[in-house]
Amino acid sequence: MAEFLRDVVQLAEALPSRRYLVNLCSDRYRFAVGLAAALLRDQVSLLPPAHTPELLRTLQQSYAGLYALSDGIATSEVLETVDYPAETHSTPHVVPAVTFPDTQLAAIAFTSGSTGEPTPHPKSWGRLALGAEGEARALGLAGSGAALIGTVPPQHMYGLESSVLLALRNGLALHAARPFYPADIRAALEDVPGERVLITTPVHLRALLTEESRLPPLRLIVSATAPLTAAMARQAEQRYGAPLHEIYGFTEAGMVASRRTVDGPQWHALPGVRVWREGAGTKAGGGHVQTEAAFTDVVELEDAHTFILQGRSADLVNIAGKRTSLAYLNQQLAAIQGVDDGVFFMRDEAEDAITRLTAFVVAPRLSRAALMSALRQRIDPAFLPRPLYFVPSLPRNATGKLPRSALVALAASCVRAHKS
Repeated sequence: MAEFLRDVVQLAEALPSRRYLVNLCSDRYRFAVGLAAALLRDQVSLLPPAHTPELLRTLQQSYAGLYALSDGIATSEVLETVDYPAETHSTPHVVPAVTFPDTQLAAIAFTSGSTGEPTPHPKSWGRLALGAEGEARALGLAGSGAALIGTVPPQHMYGLESSVLLALRNGLALHAARPFYPADIRAALEDVPGERVLITTPVHLRALLTEESRLPPLRLIVSATAPLTAAMARQAEQRYGAPLHEIYGFTEAGMVASRRTVDGPQWHALPGVRVWREGAGTKAGGGHVQTEAAFTDVVELEDAHTFILQGRSADLVNIAGKRTSLAYLNQQLAAIQGVDDGVFFMRDEAEDAITRLTAFVVAPRLSRAALMSALRQRIDPAFLPRPLYFVPSLPRNATGKLPRSALVALAASCVRAHKS
């Protein structure tokens, strides 16, 4: 910790006098140093869902003096960029205590854009720290000294909370790398002595299970960004000999609940957090949640601390008087043998007088007829995709999500290719 604090103080001295920055550091340790150094200078780290030139230009207009901190792997062609020091210079042996007021604005997280334009949500240092402590208690990691290996970027809310703050606030070790492919994940885990915790997503977990390779012993697997099926969770626990817990949250509130997936569909609110019905929706508040926040999902409440997810409110589909959710359709598509990846997509009503579903699927070993036949066994004919596009890959972002804008662009490209 002393070395970390020295690095924080050194980097803080090198940062320009600005109010806002985007931390592009790919190395998780350097990201953590950058986050703390910015706090030391009373600067706010922006957490946009992507670092595209267009989005960064938009942020520039709203956040004066915005700059980027980079360790050389990810850079920005739009923002003035400060390089993370390649070498540290000598510092005094005594490093001053680094503390931050609970009320200090630490970060501004932006929604993913899965259902529209990203919107900002401020996060104070005190609430972020409290959330990390609550997560450690819920997962049984407080004071364990375990090492966290994350496949998710620290710039994402889940990555920030569960691979950076979880370590910093609970005496856990933090692995600097962000492995992506199964072989890289295995190598990163082998690089760590002692107890290991894998912080991952359904996309990465599916790739690991498909490869059917062994991993070093794990204390725990943590997954988020999309709910897992009980079958996949059971397969992962049996393969790797470790319990699998999921974290549920959304940008507006941050982490809200956790569950051990094989124990059932119930989600249990993190310490201090409660959920309640309000009007036609559900809200979360208390504990580390900054402000009362409305769920973006349809929720069935069991009590103030327990609920079951029914699917995203924006994902509900009504065709010919029949209702379902895109999440359910996606689960059925993914469960078909031979489907490597796939997603259902509903165009805006204005684009088509009749509600139609489109599906994009990565299934190089399946014919169209075989896939449609399998879908007919699983879903009502009203929800069969028209059209169905076979694609080489889906435009998932670093956390495995599919922003709506990316699906709109994919649909347009498929239409053009079909007409040519």
